[in-house]
Amino acid sequence: MARRFIFSSESVGEGHPDKVCDTISDAVLDACLAVDPKSRVACETYAKSNIVIVGGEITTKADLDYTKIVRNAVREIGYTNDDDVFHADKIFVNNIITAQSPDIAQGVDEAAAEGKATAEQGAGDQGLMFGYACNETPELMPAPIMFAHRLGRALTRIRKAGKVGWLRPDAKSQVSVIYEDNKPVGISNVVISTQHAEGVDNDTIRDFLMENVILAELPAAMLNDKTEFLINPTGRFVIGGPQGDTGLTGRKIIVDTYGGWGRHGGGAFSGKDPSKVDRSAAYMGRWVAKNVVAAGLATHCEVQFAYAIGWPDPVSVHVDTFETNTVDEEKIQDAIKEVFSFKPRRIIEQLNLLRPIYSKTTNYGHFGKDDPEITWEKTDKAEELKAALK
Repeated sequence: MARRFIFSSESVGEGHPDKVCDTISDAVLDACLAVDPKSRVACETYAKSNIVIVGGEITTKADLDYTKIVRNAVREIGYTNDDDVFHADKIFVNNIITAQSPDIAQGVDEAAAEGKATAEQGAGDQGLMFGYACNETPELMPAPIMFAHRLGRALTRIRKAGKVGWLRPDAKSQVSVIYEDNKPVGISNVVISTQHAEGVDNDTIRDFLMENVILAELPAAMLNDKTEFLINPTGRFVIGGPQGDTGLTGRKIIVDTYGGWGRHGGGAFSGKDPSKVDRSAAYMGRWVAKNVVAAGLATHCEVQFAYAIGWPDPVSVHVDTFETNTVDEEKIQDAIKEVFSFKPRRIIEQLNLLRPIYSKTTNYGHFGKDDPEITWEKTDKAEELKAALK
């Protein structure tokens, strides 16, 4: 008998308070890297009501106007409505940024130091990272998270195009996918909650989103008369963004990765330069797993590796293909180690990470995007992996 189950994933819009903070943190990172590619950045942002606090540790040669960066990021999101407490031109910005700890810098820098075991560049912290890929979608991502992202992107595209005047920046989406024998066969439930202007009625919102977002973005073959659609189910969503809820960098890590389907090591991405393996090694893991699937070595692949602070080599590397492998898993793992290097410096070099590209990653997932600058989405190592198995 076919095993049947339902799996759900959510996405959030650019105006969600946590994503506002991620966006600001990555805007600061990009501004640093644009001037000084060797910048060390760990930028955290907090937002509530009309206040934004930017803090963390930054060492850079860039001379930046942090208040201007914050306002520009908030303006680009779309918080420019006079009826909103959180407004790009009216927020109060507090800056509590300091330099990176010299003790951390000593471990990360490619230089000898007293008490340091190696002169190589080490990991910026201990921790474990995961990368994942599967053949459920053209992007080699799990279907639930990709469907949820499609809805969120459509909402933003429609809002920024000015197609309707009542859409506001804060929004969330969620899609529940039916699986049979571990393959997506249908959608059981779709949820969209979008902030809106005062005065628009629920029927107008629901009819518009049904036609222009849900039916336009989700595959028709996966929807049927049993699919449940919940659009603004509370009946009112006028107060949103940081006015309605507190925002903080790094609180949407499952939205950022695989929607709960692939595992996550726990470290957030936004606001961190690539010396932080929380970010760069997670990107590396995605690149490796995607190339394994693209090479036909498995239909599902998860890669896990872990680091010690200041040490250049991972302390472990593990590959799991969930019994979908077409060749022996140990051989796949050996091929991965032959083709890829997991040293922090080599990750940065292989993926060309010292560039101001990170604002492109902030919203609608760090994985599954078709953009030549997002190097970890390339499948350029698939043939090398297959050759390494011969």
